Amino acid sequence: MTYPHPSLEPILRRTLGVPLFQEQLLRMAMVTAGFTATEAEELRRAFGFKRSERLMAEVETKLRAGMARQGIHGDAAEQIVHSITAFALYGFPESHASSFALLAYASAFLRVHHPAAFYTALLNNQPMGFYHPATIVKDAQRHGLRILPIDVTRSPWLCAIERVDGALVVRLGLRYVKGLRERAAGAIERARAARPFASVHDLARRAELGRDELETLAAIGALAPLGGSRRANLWAAAVPHPGPLFADPRRDPSPLTEMTDIERLAADYAGTSVTLGRHPMALRRAALRRLGVLSVRELAGVEDGASVQVAGSVIVRQRPGTAKGFVFLSLEDETGIANVIVTPPIFARHRVALVAEPYLLVTGIAQRQDGVISVRANNVRGLPALGHHVPSHDFG
Repeated sequence: MTYPHPSLEPILRRTLGVPLFQEQLLRMAMVTAGFTATEAEELRRAFGFKRSERLMAEVETKLRAGMARQGIHGDAAEQIVHSITAFALYGFPESHASSFALLAYASAFLRVHHPAAFYTALLNNQPMGFYHPATIVKDAQRHGLRILPIDVTRSPWLCAIERVDGALVVRLGLRYVKGLRERAAGAIERARAARPFASVHDLARRAELGRDELETLAAIGALAPLGGSRRANLWAAAVPHPGPLFADPRRDPSPLTEMTDIERLAADYAGTSVTLGRHPMALRRAALRRLGVLSVRELAGVEDGASVQVAGSVIVRQRPGTAKGFVFLSLEDETGIANVIVTPPIFARHRVALVAEPYLLVTGIAQRQDGVISVRANNVRGLPALGHHVPSHDFG
């Protein structure tokens, strides 16, 4: 650890010589430039979130003059000024850092040791945070947590924890059914508590479900425990059911063919925004392999500097104000999440695809740093969408 001036060691020792917190910024100005508490606060405001170039220049002039009076000149003064002005790019109060650290530690502990409770809580508190529920579900599955589908005979309104074969699992709740009223979900719970549902039409009558609600439940497979496939239950849901109490209309065999994998995926996303089935990228993996495209898991094993291709669903787009025009993407496939770095020239060349396409194929150079692998993009193109897709978290 080095310090621009010996007087800074007591202030910066605990952060290894690097100013991290606003409190350190104030103390540095007071010790090295003789600032009063009021002047130090002016410095903090000038370099704060809504920083002013004019105020920053004025404060820098005052800072240099103060250091000169304290006998600090030359390289030492330049290093101090640089460390304080650079602070404007990342600094925050120590109390905020402590709060975030506690939340991060507690979240990590829960995710590792109590995954069912952790993921259930995340899913029940959407919308929140950085990731879409579809990404949270796939992350849970990749880490070995079993998630059970929406089931009109078992699902409560909220996602819940169940015990299956001695293990804790997550049951998706009826709240994830698009268009299903919470009052209707409550009616389903009360009706099944009274006695099991005898059929799709028994469910519809006793829970007083609308046609649209029933068809959505059929399309996402939530009626499967009552018998029949998704398409068969869609056919049954389309048959009028206002007949005699508890009497089902005649059940003709469904003329509809069963859904394909892609149709089930589209139905899941359309009806719930999540899928427990195969990831969209898994459905196109064979074609991608023929093009030499690596999965995220395979990408983790490549050498630094290797030419690679990676593809995935765009789940995050970021363009931080401090990144000098660089854009950062998170691409998800069935094996994990890849980080992609896009330089300003590449962004300008492929702007439409980078901003608008839900699935991307990226060609670039693998970069490995501190055990983390990223891809520096050279070329980007969109991939055809498979029905519905997961909305991305863009430029937040």
